[in-house]
Amino acid sequence: MSPMHPEQASVGTASEITTPNAVAFHFDLMCPYAFQTSLWMREVRDQLGLRVDWRFFSLEEVNRVEGKKHPWERDWSYGWSMMRIGAFLRRIDMSLLDQWYLLAGTALHVDGRKPHRLEVAEELLVELGLDPAMVRQAIDDPTTTEEVAAEHQQVLDLGGWGVPTLVFDHIPSGPQALFGPVLIDPPSGQAAVELWHAVTAWLKFPHLYELQRPKRPADIEAISEQFTPYFEARDWVSIQKDTP
Repeated sequence: MSPMHPEQASVGTASEITTPNAVAFHFDLMCPYAFQTSLWMREVRDQLGLRVDWRFFSLEEVNRVEGKKHPWERDWSYGWSMMRIGAFLRRIDMSLLDQWYLLAGTALHVDGRKPHRLEVAEELLVELGLDPAMVRQAIDDPTTTEEVAAEHQQVLDLGGWGVPTLVFDHIPSGPQALFGPVLIDPPSGQAAVELWHAVTAWLKFPHLYELQRPKRPADIEAISEQFTPYFEARDWVSIQKDTP
């Protein structure tokens, strides 16, 4: 085997990318994993002063069974409608979407309530000190569907397939998307920051595609226990396609 030339030796090495100070966090409120990751994301944001742009991605649409209606073709569609409410609130202030995601996500994934039902969504807006009529305003406005669909497509265009997906727009070589981190016990304090640095280190290796920890029976049991409120509150059958 002949020795590599200097220019060959650089192929596949880490690119010059600094730790980002902004991230787009694509989520579907119905996903329990995305909710856990969002708690970690808030912790990192508060410690490092990051800018987090909350954006959408629809599991209903990406996992839609052929012959079934698209979520926007229904008068009320669980995850899609929740995101439309979020889009409506974000037009007023990103902080309202932040609060909406945290409150509705806690309702579903911690308290076992059903925020995907119209009347509960209205109750949650009241709890935020907002007009419950905003639920109907968001659903009656077709541009909220256009907004959710556009952000869903952004993830697809980057090769994404699920949530949580982190999108880093300000990369010299172009936007990068990372799926995850997938966890059930989001770290806090310095551990949260360490995980952030571990995750963003992937941006330096554009051809690093996958690293996965196999799940043992004890892991499956822990996941099931953590997600019990979600399992009891959901009104749908979860469908998950194989990842590419």
